[in-house]
Amino acid sequence: MLKGIDRALNAELLNVLMSMGHGDDIVLCDVNHPAASIAKHTVYGKVVHMSGCDLPRAAEAILSLMPLDTFVDAPVFRMKVVDDPEKILPIFTEIGTVADRAEGRKVTMAALDRFAFYAAAKQAYAIVRTSDPGPYGCFIFRKGVI
Repeated sequence: MLKGIDRALNAELLNVLMSMGHGDDIVLCDVNHPAASIAKHTVYGKVVHMSGCDLPRAAEAILSLMPLDTFVDAPVFRMKVVDDPEKILPIFTEIGTVADRAEGRKVTMAALDRFAFYAAAKQAYAIVRTSDPGPYGCFIFRKGVI
């Protein structure tokens, strides 16, 4: 064990976070997301698992180490609800609260249609799959600088 590192972060995820550079994206998703098929298109090339974590807990752990990008309007993206794109689910608010707390500021979260989200996810550095049952627990975080 190492001091000061959230125990939810495993060695593989720490390696991914350390390997990412400014402007790289990481996808945090629920169990419903097609993580394996999308992950093969990412820089990392495979799914990183955070088994036993729900989305807010996983986001809290990741954002305890990874700064969000301050050079873009929205460093966080979420998936829109299909057939009700204006709907705001509780998980959207929860992740927003985690991001705001981690950054010590209001963080803007933008929304993407389902297939636009999948296309953006394929361009990410890595996909992190949680044990969260969802639905619509799909988020992209853009890494900033310290």
